[in-house]
Amino acid sequence: MCLILFAYKAHPKYKLIVAANRDEFYDRPTETAHWWNDEETILGGKDLKENGSWFAINKLGRFAALTNYRDPFNIKENVPSRGALVTGFLKNNNNDLSFSDYLVENGKQFNGFNIIYGDPDELCYYSNYQGKPTTLKPGIYGLSNALLDAPWPKVAQGKKDLVNLIAGKDFSIEASFDFLNNSEIAPDEKLPDTGVGMEKERMLSPLFIKNTNYGTRCSTILLVDNDDEVTFVERSYVPKKETDQSYQFRLNNR
Repeated sequence: MCLILFAYKAHPKYKLIVAANRDEFYDRPTETAHWWNDEETILGGKDLKENGSWFAINKLGRFAALTNYRDPFNIKENVPSRGALVTGFLKNNNNDLSFSDYLVENGKQFNGFNIIYGDPDELCYYSNYQGKPTTLKPGIYGLSNALLDAPWPKVAQGKKDLVNLIAGKDFSIEASFDFLNNSEIAPDEKLPDTGVGMEKERMLSPLFIKNTNYGTRCSTILLVDNDDEVTFVERSYVPKKETDQSYQFRLNNR
C-alpha cells in the first residue's frame, strides 16, 4: 500500500475501519483479493513477483498492512521482500509480542517499510526507520511512505475525509471509495522532499495516483464491527475496467 487510513475503536459500530490505496507499477504481476489456495485462512491480494502481500487478514482476525518508506538513497539489493512480513505475521500463530521482537531483530534486513499489524482488539505499528514497536491507542491514523501520521498532504486530507465520513450518518463503503479516488495534486509548498525531485513529488502527492506506467492499482475497505463480522471489499482499477472483490465472514474463535 501507499496510503492506509484507519479508524481504530473510534466508531460506535465498527472497532476497525481501514481505507487504503495500493500504488504500484501497472505491469507488476498481481492477484486480486481472494482466499489463498496455499493458506486458506488468509484473505488478501497477492504479489505474484515475490508471493507476499500488502494488505491481508485471516479468519482469526490477525491483520497486517504494509507501506514502503520512501528513501531513494538507501535502497539495498538482494534483500528479503517486504511483502513477506504481512504473510509472515498472518501465518504465525504466536502472539504479537513475538512478531514485534522479530521486527526489532530483523527489520534492518529489509528496505524501508512501515507495518500495521495485530487484530481489531489490539493494533501495533512498526517502522524500521524508527525501530520501536508501538501499541496504538484508539483514534484516527494515516500512513503513507513516511512515518505514521507524517503530515504529508495526502495523509492530512485522507484523515480529514475519514473523520468527516465516520462522524456523519451516511457512512458507507461506496463513500469510502469516493474519497480514496481523490486525484488532486497537492500545492508545491506542501510537498515533502524525499529526494525524488519536484516533478515526481507532485505525481505522487494525490490520494489516488494516475500516471503512465505507475499509479493506484486498487483500493481496499476493511470493516470489523463490534460483533466480529468482517466486510472486505477490494476495488481494482488495473486493467482499465473497475472490478470489485467482496467478502463477508465472522472471525473464528472470538
